[in-house]
Amino acid sequence: MPVIAFANSKGGSGKTTSALLLAQALAAHRPTTLIDADPRHPITTWAAKPGKPDALTVVTNASEKTILDEIEEAAARDPFVIIDLEGTASRLMSYAISQSDLVVVPMKEQQQDALAALDVIQEIHRDMKATRRKIPYAVLFTQSRAAVKSRTARHIAAQFRENAHIDCFATEIHERDAFAAMFSMGGTVAGMSPKSVNGLDKALENIEFFRAEVITKLRAIRDGAQADSAGRAA
Repeated sequence: MPVIAFANSKGGSGKTTSALLLAQALAAHRPTTLIDADPRHPITTWAAKPGKPDALTVVTNASEKTILDEIEEAAARDPFVIIDLEGTASRLMSYAISQSDLVVVPMKEQQQDALAALDVIQEIHRDMKATRRKIPYAVLFTQSRAAVKSRTARHIAAQFRENAHIDCFATEIHERDAFAAMFSMGGTVAGMSPKSVNGLDKALENIEFFRAEVITKLRAIRDGAQADSAGRAA
């Protein structure tokens, strides 16, 4: 079953928000496990509030010594496993990346986030060498403006999008009132009232585009792996 890790060595990159949004969207269709491996445990705190979907299981990571077992148990139980990793480079991050079918590298369109994202990409390539397998990854721009962007934001995004060696999501996670509200209110964005948050319809549309693109990438990864396997067999 697909294991999707969200990794950025810099805090505040939108990693936890995007991981939780994807987990909510996937859980609306299939049982999903979200492993909270951030030492602050923001998702564990969210899960303790009312409104967590029954199809979404939140597992609080104990330590780097347990992460591999937690991933294995979750993958044996649910169709989708998502891992919200800590905002620092660590052995735990490396362990989780090595088990992932897709690594999402969230980043804001800021220089510090860009440098941290490049650090994670280098770590992914080191893990590829260690495991002797390809680990697909893609950069996800977060907390972006849906309308007019600054020149700096456009420049930083272009450095990634125009790099033929780096895959980027076409979808961006925009800065939305609903995305911030779910951590204080609990529950899912889909369960919110339009009277409670602004722009709920646009937030839901944003989440669905993200979910659909993740599924598309996972299918392409699966088909590519099957084609490689068939080629070797021939």
